[in-house]
Amino acid sequence: MQSLEEVWSALQDSLRGNSSDAMWSAGLGALRLVDYRNNELIISAPNQIQLLRVQQRYLPLITEHAQQLLGGSVTISLTVGEGVLHEHAQESPVIESDVVTPRVTSVDRPLRLDPRMTFDTFVVGNSNQLARSAAFAAAETPGRAYNPLMMYGNSGLGKTHLLHAIGNYVQENYPYRKVLYVSTETFLNDFIRAIQTRTQLALHERYREVDVLLIDDIQFMEARGETFHEEIFHTYNTLHSEGKQIVLTSDRSPRDLAGLQERFRSRLLQGLVTHIDQPDLETRIAILRSKSEAEGITLPNDVTEWIAHRVRDNIRELEGSITMLRAFSNLHQVPISLELAQRHLTGLGHEHVVLKPETIVKAVADFYGLSTEDVLGSKRLRPLVQARHVAMYLIRDLLDNYSYPMIARIFDGRNHTTVISAVEKIKEQITVNVELLTQINTLTQQLQGEM
Repeated sequence: MQSLEEVWSALQDSLRGNSSDAMWSAGLGALRLVDYRNNELIISAPNQIQLLRVQQRYLPLITEHAQQLLGGSVTISLTVGEGVLHEHAQESPVIESDVVTPRVTSVDRPLRLDPRMTFDTFVVGNSNQLARSAAFAAAETPGRAYNPLMMYGNSGLGKTHLLHAIGNYVQENYPYRKVLYVSTETFLNDFIRAIQTRTQLALHERYREVDVLLIDDIQFMEARGETFHEEIFHTYNTLHSEGKQIVLTSDRSPRDLAGLQERFRSRLLQGLVTHIDQPDLETRIAILRSKSEAEGITLPNDVTEWIAHRVRDNIRELEGSITMLRAFSNLHQVPISLELAQRHLTGLGHEHVVLKPETIVKAVADFYGLSTEDVLGSKRLRPLVQARHVAMYLIRDLLDNYSYPMIARIFDGRNHTTVISAVEKIKEQITVNVELLTQINTLTQQLQGEM
């Protein structure tokens, strides 16, 4: 019988490997398991808004993967609140925080460093050797070896693992040094909260009085306002001038992050910029063997090679496949075999499209037999206006981090009120126009890779 932890871990890995970063950050990643009984999986969202978003957009996906893992009769119930696993995870740090030691002064607590993500557990290959060596050098001599250090590459290739490894190494070997690991979203939320509550000084103390600053996914800084860019630039300058270590990750090189301030980009390019590529076959096999050994699982060679050939560009999906196999093996009380893998890991290696506004605009243009220039332009012919409104609606609906002003800039610099009007108009029309609703659903499925 699987424990709650095993059930939830398997489902999380399955969903993470089959969803985009946008889907994960928009709601899937915040879910917690409450209970599993009588073929009912009870899952909690942190608030009502998140619950509605998951219910409207992701419930079929969650149900599908839950039924693959636990059987076709399982159902999903959503609720608001904390999950039992989340609550258990919080118990230990509460006790630990009462002990006054140098390490507890580290300010990484809001986003805890994962103790499993160390240099020892990072599998090195040709695709990541330089990044791993640079990260280790930065951890050994913070502020001296490579500062700043920028690592970039596609999602799921180990950038976050190396950030955590740096933080864990520094805390282990230099416990008196303050380490802060944050995502760009956390930095932005702290910045907004500081402005709203007029606590900018506290923000500066939090981010500018650390010895090692680790920031994940800085590509999300591109679309932010000038005031935020000023804050990040001055934070960088303060830390760098004091010899503090700065490490950042992104899905693209600084040269390709056109939305960043030019002076900030130039500072990043003055340091070491290293690319993490997709792992080769030998590295993928080594990753699978390392993960299976760590999990205490016997993974036959033919299964290892079959998975390694199927999954080429996502380490999370590689590791998630082992968790899923363990769950299927426990569920059916059979050993892991190639037959088991081929029967149950049918979606393994499926390539998911990372949605961007230009992808959506092109899909809409192709769907209606128009050019992207017409959809983005200002011509007022009725078919063009309708397609333009559909594109605006889909960008707003599918890309959670795109605000109305950002969408307006995509469409020839229109006023954001025009975008609001277009989105609201489509929302009203699809409630009464079945043909338009079908078109929207078809485009959505096409863009999300379901067709």
